[in-house]
Amino acid sequence: MDASSSQIQVRVLPEEVSQPQVVRKAVERQLRKERRPAIGPEKELHVLRQSWDARKRPVRVQLLVGWDEGARKAQIQPWTWPHAEPNAKEVIIVGAGPAGLYAALECLRHGVRPIVLERGKNVRSRRRDLAKLNREHEVNPESNYCFGEGGAGTYSDGKLYTRSKKRGDIREALEWMVVHGADPHILVEAHPHIGTNRLPAVVTAMRETIEGAGGEVRFNTKVVDLLESQGACAGVEAVTLDDGNHHEVRGEAVILATGHSARDMFELMHAKGLEVEAKPFAMGVRVEHPQGWVNEVQYHGEVVEDRLPPASYSLVCQVEGRGVHSFCMCPGGIVAPCATSPGEIVTNGWSPSKRNNPYANSGMVVQVGPEDWEPLGFEGPLGGLRFQESVERACWEAAGKTQAAPAQRLTDFVAGRPSSDVPSTSYLPGVVPVRLDQVLPSVVAQSLQEGFQTFNRKMKGFVHRDAVVMGPESRTSSPVRIPRDPDTLQHPGLRQFYPTGEGGGYAGGILSAAMDGRKAAQAAVGLIG
Repeated sequence: MDASSSQIQVRVLPEEVSQPQVVRKAVERQLRKERRPAIGPEKELHVLRQSWDARKRPVRVQLLVGWDEGARKAQIQPWTWPHAEPNAKEVIIVGAGPAGLYAALECLRHGVRPIVLERGKNVRSRRRDLAKLNREHEVNPESNYCFGEGGAGTYSDGKLYTRSKKRGDIREALEWMVVHGADPHILVEAHPHIGTNRLPAVVTAMRETIEGAGGEVRFNTKVVDLLESQGACAGVEAVTLDDGNHHEVRGEAVILATGHSARDMFELMHAKGLEVEAKPFAMGVRVEHPQGWVNEVQYHGEVVEDRLPPASYSLVCQVEGRGVHSFCMCPGGIVAPCATSPGEIVTNGWSPSKRNNPYANSGMVVQVGPEDWEPLGFEGPLGGLRFQESVERACWEAAGKTQAAPAQRLTDFVAGRPSSDVPSTSYLPGVVPVRLDQVLPSVVAQSLQEGFQTFNRKMKGFVHRDAVVMGPESRTSSPVRIPRDPDTLQHPGLRQFYPTGEGGGYAGGILSAAMDGRKAAQAAVGLIG
């Protein structure tokens, strides 16, 4: 039997999703409507996919329901990771973010022992550095929201939606998270989300699987050089940050999974004459609204209470041929300080699993490229990176040289006028009223001003009197791409060296980075046999 013949889409009210008999009756009605054979009462129904339809009142839930062959999609494979043999070949993985962890797990599936080197700390120790960042404005350049166990993904919301189906099996990537403690509901949701409060435990469980199967994860270990032998990468030179000792770590291949903020790695490669390329990326601000207003607009005034999840939105428009769009929208979320070095401000957003904070925030960004930064004197393969640095530094200086974020009322940002005060926000280090429309590059500020007016027409009231603009949102993706051969995935100038994930310019989120890391590991183990 074709699986598609034993599944069907139905729409029910939110409170009916947890009522099997109501769902069954909806399935029976829809089968009759489509003139398809009825299913017997002995057939067990499984929800395969769930999405919200809020186009009009009442809000409904659209379900893809399967039985017989169609229900097999709901089954989780019995994933296991065999223990690496004592004499197993070794692959070095630089970075313990989603790409690095999935690369390590994939290596173990093929009998290859991964050695993961992470400059940051484990989840528990990392929390203390995040507390200092929020309360004392102290940035630890090795342990922050971007660096440490799980990478930027651990403390950046846990949204798992991706369109990157070519990178690998999305279902399998999600299942690996479920077997490590994520809620199985992520296998059903159209836009799955784990939540920043729950991600650390999932990440820790993955690391424990790697170590339990004979792999290594070394924290506080920063890679400072690549070891080359006859045109191939033979390992790395690393420094243990606890004592400053340098040592070599050699292996059959090196997978680079350092994320979009490891600027020192881009600089190292450039200094060694290894090709890197400037890459367009998006830059802008975080916009925070009252969550109640977002609910009111998106649900057409329908009462949320416990029936409906906090509402989200997705907005996009063109301003003189340049894309302006929302990015990483966090309902019931928090704006967080994500600088990786002293002397810069970076904002990002996250939500807990319940998304129950009183504010909603989203990145609002503009696409920028070499044509924007080269006239400003930022040239060469690292030109975009230097441009990004300059904006983060300018925002830091404008807000008083602390981790307080420069902020402006959205109404004032659009009108091009100063804000005498700024409403309360979720940003813990605090905000300072600043003319962000003047601090940001003009091409970014002007595009956002026009884009916000368009969004106000699409989503009436978007330019809300209590909405706040904070900046900058500048780490949407890497401003540098590390090239790799499309077939072997190796760097064209260095064999056995595999750039992967967001840092290489090949992913744009947790799930796509995870799948790309797994793909790089498959290529590496395929080469070394």
